[in-house]
Amino acid sequence: MAIEKQSSWLAALKVISGLVALLWIVETVNTLLGHRLNVYGIYPRNLSNLPGIIFWPFLHANFNHLIMNTMPLLAMGYFVALRGWIVFLESTLLILILGGLGVWLFGRAAYHVGASGLVFGFFGFLITLALYERNIKTFAIASLTVFYYGGIIFGILPVDRFVSWEGHLFGLLAGMMAARLLAVKTEN
Repeated sequence: MAIEKQSSWLAALKVISGLVALLWIVETVNTLLGHRLNVYGIYPRNLSNLPGIIFWPFLHANFNHLIMNTMPLLAMGYFVALRGWIVFLESTLLILILGGLGVWLFGRAAYHVGASGLVFGFFGFLITLALYERNIKTFAIASLTVFYYGGIIFGILPVDRFVSWEGHLFGLLAGMMAARLLAVKTEN
């Protein structure tokens, strides 16, 4: 039993660390290319940028942008990955696709890039999961998430023209929808 729990937390750490390492590799290549890859982000209502719905969290404006996303992505992504790599993959894909579609349909005319949409998605997922599953574990994780990262909620407000508040908002909503779809149903 103790070995199973250890492999669970270790597997979760490997999954989220692998994703973050991929983001850092992509940013290194993107920097070397003068950030020319950012045209593969989401540009709303442009059919040629529809694939950006998948690529947007892997691209960043610069290393500072990636640094700002790394810690919350590691922390919240770890908690999502604790549910298993399949739930992690399903929730991540739902957040990318649903959040990305929201940005593509309703976002302002600009390139939207960055893992913050995924960060907000994981935030929404972890909080909403506690509402659906109603157990001590999900409640404790949601409480920690709100305690440490609750202030990010203000990122859904359009206060800075260089920040994709649309990515934040639709990432959050997509995470909430993913929690609704992936919550474990329990008998009361």
